[in-house]
Amino acid sequence: MLQSLLRKKTLTVPHQDSELARSLSAFDLVLMGIGAIIGAGVFVLTGIAAATKAGPAVVISYAIAGLASMFAALAYAELASSIGGTGSAYSYAYTGFGEFFAWIIGWDLLLEYTMAVSTVSIGWSGYVNNLFEAFHIHLPPSLTKNPFDGGVINLLAILIIAALAFLLSLGVKHSARFNAAIVFVKLITIAVFIVVAATHLDTTLWHPFLPFGWSGVMQGAALVFFAYIGFDALSTAVEESIRPQRSVPIGIIVSLLICTVIYILVSALLTSIAPYTTLNVRSPVADALLRINEHMAAAFIAAGAIAGLTTVMLVMYYGLTRIFLAMSRDGLLPARMGMIHPRTRTPVRIILLTGFIIALISGFSPIDRAAELVNIGTLAAFTFVCIGTIVMRISHPDLERPFRLPLNPLIPVMGILSCFYLMLHLPAVTWWRFFLWMLAGVGFYFLYSQRHSFLKS
Repeated sequence: MLQSLLRKKTLTVPHQDSELARSLSAFDLVLMGIGAIIGAGVFVLTGIAAATKAGPAVVISYAIAGLASMFAALAYAELASSIGGTGSAYSYAYTGFGEFFAWIIGWDLLLEYTMAVSTVSIGWSGYVNNLFEAFHIHLPPSLTKNPFDGGVINLLAILIIAALAFLLSLGVKHSARFNAAIVFVKLITIAVFIVVAATHLDTTLWHPFLPFGWSGVMQGAALVFFAYIGFDALSTAVEESIRPQRSVPIGIIVSLLICTVIYILVSALLTSIAPYTTLNVRSPVADALLRINEHMAAAFIAAGAIAGLTTVMLVMYYGLTRIFLAMSRDGLLPARMGMIHPRTRTPVRIILLTGFIIALISGFSPIDRAAELVNIGTLAAFTFVCIGTIVMRISHPDLERPFRLPLNPLIPVMGILSCFYLMLHLPAVTWWRFFLWMLAGVGFYFLYSQRHSFLKS
C-alpha cells in the first residue's frame, strides 16, 4: 500500500513538467545545512541569551538545545532516507497519517518558512543599513523602515528577496554554489572571532557561571533552540540529491553537529571577553570585539553576519518553494503552479509567487510581528516528524530504511517531549495566532484542496 501511494504521488503531474535535476552531493547538503543554521543564532541570540537568561552558562543552554534538535534531526534523517519526496514533513505526514493531516502540517510549514525568510530579511536590511552608515552612506528612513516603525517601505529587505528569487530561479546547483561560497566566508568569519577572542580570554568573567540558576539555563535553551532552525530544510532536497538515501541523512546530522560545536565555542569565548551583562545588543559579537579594541575584527564580523543571514534566507526560501511544489503536485494547491521551467528545472512560478508574498511581509511588517509565528510552527513540525517515525515503524515495519533511527521509540519520544516543553513556554498570543492560521487552513482544505486532490484518501 505504501509503495502504491508513493508511486501515485510521482504521477500526479506530467513527468516532463515536474522532474527536478539531481545535482546535490552530501557535501553540498552539509554546506546548505550550515548555511541555514548559522545566522541570527550565533550573531545575535548568543548575546541576548547570555545577558537575560543564562549568563556564561549559555554554553550549557546551547548543548541542551542542540541535543533536543538532534532528536528531531535523527527522525528527519530516517524518514528522508526511507520515504523521500520534496515536501519534508508534509510528505512524511501524507504517508503516515493521510491527506488531511498532511495538509495541516504542510499548511503549518508554509507559515513557518514564509515568516522565517521574512524575519531574517528584515534583520538583514538592518545590518546592511548599519554597514552603509559606517561608510557615511545614509539612506532615507522612509526607504529603510516599515510603516509601523515610522517609514514607508523597507526597500533593502525587498531587494534581497528579489535577488534570492532570481538566484533560485537559475537552478539549484547555482544556488548551492553561491551558498557554499558564502558559508566559507561565514566560517572564516567565525574562525577569526575564535582566534582573536582566544588571545583575550579572561575566565574571571565566567564567575558567577550560573547567575540566573538552572531555570535560567533552561530558559536560555528555549531561546537559543531557534538558532538551530533550518536543518529541516535539507529534507526538501531529496529529489535533487544524487544519492538521497545516503546524502540527506549525512547533510542533516553532520551540519547540526558542526553548528552545535560552533555555537558552544563562540558562546564560551564571547562570555570570556565581555561581561555577560553587556551583551544584550543587536550585534553582541562585534560589540564585544570593539570593547577589547579589535576594530578590524569587529568590522569583519559585521560583514560576516550579513553573509550568514543571506545563506539562512536562501536555504529557507529554497525549502519553502519545494514544500509548495510537493503540495501543488498532489493538487492540494493549484497544480499549474508546480510546472518546472524546461531549461533551469526549477519551479519558477512558485519562486516568484512566494517571493512576492515574502517581499510584501518584509517591506511592510516589523520584525517582531513577522517572527512571532516562526517558532511554534517549527516546533509543531518537529513534533509531527518524531511521531511519524514511531507510527511508520508500527504501520510499515518492512519498509527499507537506509538510515535507521537508533533507540526507537526512545529518541523520538524525547524529541516530542522536548518540543512540546518548549511550545508551552511560548506566549498565549502566539498560540491564538497559530490557531487562527490553522483554522484558515482547514477551511481552505475543505473548500478547495479536498475537491482538487489527485490522491483522494
